[in-house]
Amino acid sequence: MKGVDIVRSTVLALVMIAAAGPMVSSVDAQTEGAEAVAIVVHPEVTIDGLSFDQLKSIFLAEQQHWPDRSRITLLVRAAIAPERDLILSEIYGMTEDRYRQYWISKMFRSEVASGPKIVFSTDMLRDLVTVIPGSIGFVPVSEVGPDLKVIPIDGMLPGDEGYPLN
Repeated sequence: MKGVDIVRSTVLALVMIAAAGPMVSSVDAQTEGAEAVAIVVHPEVTIDGLSFDQLKSIFLAEQQHWPDRSRITLLVRAAIAPERDLILSEIYGMTEDRYRQYWISKMFRSEVASGPKIVFSTDMLRDLVTVIPGSIGFVPVSEVGPDLKVIPIDGMLPGDEGYPLN
């Protein structure tokens, strides 16, 4: 039994290190007047909009497949990105530390095969969301390009009054 405990402890340590990323607090990463965040998906994802509750379910990995049964791949910016703070606050309702604990727990309970894919730049996210089938991520609205499919939330787009990620 001790061998299993050692393996489990080692896996937990590795998961915590991998999930931790740069040690930046939400307060350190926040900027005043942060811009709205657009939710973007792979161009072949067959949805044209999400409710905020559906979006939250996807980001919490409670919903892991699109309506066509294709797997959802969650792309999340690294802890240094100001838009990540908005997502943690508005979608997850969590601090950075709680977010990390959440994903470690989900993986340990085998509720997910892996946590979100960590993306280190907006350019990288734009590139990945266009090539990974079923992917979803978020970018500052000013970084949305013509190759990205922006998903309305509750029928609203970034900049609309009442949009939840402004």
